[in-house]
Amino acid sequence: MTDTGSLLKTLVCRACSTECDPSRPVGTCPQCGHTLFAEYALERLDGRAWAAALRGRGPSIWRFRELLPVHRSEAIVTLGEGSTPILPLPEVPEAAGVEVALKDDGGLPTGSFKARGMAVAVSRATELGLRRFFVPSAGNAAVALAAYGARAGASVRVYLPESAPGPMRAACALFGAEVIEVPGTIREAGEIGRARERDAGSFDMSTLREPYRLEGKKTMGLEIFEQTTAETFPNAIVYPTGGGTGLVGMAKAFEELGALGLLERVPRLYAVQPEGCAPVVRALSEGTERIRPWESARTVAPGLKVPAPFASERILEAVRASRGGGVTVSDREIVRSMRSLAARYGISVSPEAAAPYAALAELVRRGAVRSGERVLLYGTGTGLAFSAEALEREVVG
Repeated sequence: MTDTGSLLKTLVCRACSTECDPSRPVGTCPQCGHTLFAEYALERLDGRAWAAALRGRGPSIWRFRELLPVHRSEAIVTLGEGSTPILPLPEVPEAAGVEVALKDDGGLPTGSFKARGMAVAVSRATELGLRRFFVPSAGNAAVALAAYGARAGASVRVYLPESAPGPMRAACALFGAEVIEVPGTIREAGEIGRARERDAGSFDMSTLREPYRLEGKKTMGLEIFEQTTAETFPNAIVYPTGGGTGLVGMAKAFEELGALGLLERVPRLYAVQPEGCAPVVRALSEGTERIRPWESARTVAPGLKVPAPFASERILEAVRASRGGGVTVSDREIVRSMRSLAARYGISVSPEAAAPYAALAELVRRGAVRSGERVLLYGTGTGLAFSAEALEREVVG
């Protein structure tokens, strides 16, 4: 047993079943290039006792330490991330009879859910001796890596599309990261970044290209379980999908909770994407095992402008296993939902985080969400870096 109590035992590729030693730095599977998943010795954990013990621990995500990969407490790099609220949304006109709530990750240290993944990934990477990191990002992941890298005393380089929001570029620079702007989308940022960093000695912290950001995102599902009861646990979770790590992370959390005897029912997971960039929703509709890259991606939600998410097989697998689905929304509906959440409920959300609210009416119309059910919208980030007026002009233009 380590001093954190981490039960991490191995890394496994779900595509080819290759196992990797977690005591050494590793990115993707060395055999097939797919995502590696952390596996834990769950048989050594008394699920009921562990769940009870959580109530006496602090509010950060590190209260789940047995199911996180960091072995030494002094290696933990934290800014106090975790325990974001679940806020009821009474009388949602677009979803009459549905009990709607929103989990608001906009209050996390760097303003988005990316803080969860980067806190764990940077902690584990530094524990393994890594000190140089890079990431291609639409904005939020870059800000999170820059902040946690600064906290860890590490060197960080971020690759951002030229269209990334100015406040996010400025935040990365403020945290001491080197900012490189590239033309195109996050897809091009990734291609350029990986080509430039190939021989630079920096570790790639891209979505699902290393094993531990997923473990941080897993805390989304662990918190939903912890913050609800059997009576209030959601029937469905509606999630804005760009890179898709959150869907895979929540599915992994529910899988582990089930193995511990703590969860009998998994919520249906619904992926929401903008009409101008919906490769995951299209693949769900077509019944394919992986996505086709989306051509000419366009949307006002920068974090959802991901034409070809990596490890799409795992994203589709997570949604289908939950018996969920996918839905698209227009940019106009996204901006309208930003305004509605602010004016009706006092919640500031990013365009990405507004997408689940925008999807509610269509989900109800389809019968995917029914009267009497409990639906949780996942609010992935704050809207404070965005101007609704500017986004509306972009939609019109």
